[in-house]
Amino acid sequence: MGKYEPLAAFLKKQGMAEVRMTFDQIERLIGGKLPASATEHRAWWSNNPSNSVITRAWLDAGYRTEDVDMVSRKLVFRKATRAHDRMLKDADIMKRPAISPRHPLYGSMKGLVTLAPGVDLTEPADPDWGKAYD
Repeated sequence: MGKYEPLAAFLKKQGMAEVRMTFDQIERLIGGKLPASATEHRAWWSNNPSNSVITRAWLDAGYRTEDVDMVSRKLVFRKATRAHDRMLKDADIMKRPAISPRHPLYGSMKGLVTLAPGVDLTEPADPDWGKAYD
């Protein structure tokens, strides 16, 4: 269970169009302190899906943040609209690489090949090969 899953579960249970919360309430819910950047930087509360783990928690619960008040340490979670859901899906699609950087078989033999002691894979297979340049 992730640190912010209790927040996601709480928001999913609410089912209301908006849920007003203080930073302290969120901290009690998650059973720990929010990072310092949560109280120092407004951008920490943005609805960008790649922003942070907590962002995914409220987005996956179907909410987005609004009216973040850094001074009073409070915010509003508002139920996301279909247009907002589409935007999040598009953002996820754009994050994925068009072509996988590695072949699907990459790493499939890991741990299956063992070299005998004393074997040097960089040593030429033909001992006379090295003498060609003497």
